[in-house]
Amino acid sequence: MRLTMLSTKLLLWFLFLSWCHFAISCEANQEGEYLYRFIRSRRSKKGSYGEASMATSGHDRHYSKVYVVEEQSGLREGDKVKALPGQPQGVDFDQYAGYVTVDAKAGRALFYYFVESPNNSSNKPLVLWLNGGPGCSSFGYGAMQELGPFRVNSDGKTLHRNQYAWNNMANVIFLESPAGVGFSYSNTSSDYPNTGDKSTAMDSYTFLLNWLERFPQYKTRDLFITGESYAGHYVPQLADTILTNNKLTNHTVINLKGVAIGNGWIDDSMCAKGMYDYFWTHALNSDETHEGIQRHCDFESGNLTNECSKYQNSGDDEVGNINIYDIYAPPCDSAAAKAGASPATNSDSSLDPCSDDYTNTYLNLAEVQEALHAKATEWSPCRGVGWTDSPATILPTINRLISSGINTWIYSGDTDGRVPITSSRYSVNALKLPVVTTWRPWYSGNEVGGYLVVYKGLTLVTVRGAGHMVPSNQPQRALTMISFFLRGELPPK
Repeated sequence: MRLTMLSTKLLLWFLFLSWCHFAISCEANQEGEYLYRFIRSRRSKKGSYGEASMATSGHDRHYSKVYVVEEQSGLREGDKVKALPGQPQGVDFDQYAGYVTVDAKAGRALFYYFVESPNNSSNKPLVLWLNGGPGCSSFGYGAMQELGPFRVNSDGKTLHRNQYAWNNMANVIFLESPAGVGFSYSNTSSDYPNTGDKSTAMDSYTFLLNWLERFPQYKTRDLFITGESYAGHYVPQLADTILTNNKLTNHTVINLKGVAIGNGWIDDSMCAKGMYDYFWTHALNSDETHEGIQRHCDFESGNLTNECSKYQNSGDDEVGNINIYDIYAPPCDSAAAKAGASPATNSDSSLDPCSDDYTNTYLNLAEVQEALHAKATEWSPCRGVGWTDSPATILPTINRLISSGINTWIYSGDTDGRVPITSSRYSVNALKLPVVTTWRPWYSGNEVGGYLVVYKGLTLVTVRGAGHMVPSNQPQRALTMISFFLRGELPPK
């Protein structure tokens, strides 16, 4: 029996790696594509979405296993980045990068990039950003293409400032997790195929404890955890782990104040239902396919019949060759970008569709890796890592966060077709929370930035004109939204 289960896991691992390395280079968003293939692998092998619900917060891992080195002050100065190659003049904030060991015996270390605020950093909160996949880089996406202080120019060698960077409002850590992603690594090769939600949450918690020893001035600072995509698992699980261990351990009590989950995959059944409904309502699927999905797919139970799978596959195929993570965005024209032509963009978006290419080139420059204190490696935005546990729903974990009283937001760009606003709405509705503030628009500048509704303990926010990577598509609106989130207020009417 054990051999059969192990063989099944190895088969799933092999299939997932195969999917993850097939034709990835032509995709517009590797983070979203890794999520899609992860979902498909579970759907095709299990006949349902995900595994049975289980606790994934680290409750079953005793705190005594946490590896903490209390004297790290010397390492902080060693992590300070003097300057990134090609950075613009006038950089007025400190930046750090390096490794934090989370398991000395295994030789497992996670890479981080940290930027302090140029405006009164000592009075600003601390934000941890996590990208998803699973298997995608929070540095390559979050820091270099979304909410970080720099964006990579089309030459792949120089940077320009992102005026809507979140470090205008907070001190921000970007964590590459789990080991095997980006620059993060393990000296124990068996760590890679045996990664999962539980170990990722525990390693991220261990990272924070050690990072706070390295930067003790932040030990009492308010912490907010944010992220997108499969971070719909990472963010709530890490938050739950922190709250649990705050009660149990004699380690540093982490001053967690809130979580914000962007376009997050948080419930397999509700997210799948929302995705196919979005396809139809946005003219990406035929009436016949929509009717077939409605008739044959019982999303409430999570069970998939052969007929349901057939219509879902048809729905996937009918979408065609578009950027499903930002359905109105143009594709990357690599030849034009190399020739120096201005990139085609959605008129309501600032994202260059070739940003993945520029970032990949930049982070593989030897001088960049040296400046970041990273091990010399072939960096890639996403990598296949094994996944041993992933619950079908994170809603019970989110319920615990709501009960704890921390500020809980779920936000969604409304042009993302992979984890669309309909998925977020169905998932939140499943919590059956009473409405406190009814649906209304919110404003960024003089324009509608999106819409919001406040439930008891949870706020759902949309960002108008944004896709899967909200801070990339709508940087100004994203900064407005997150500024009010950090203050514990609602964006203005």
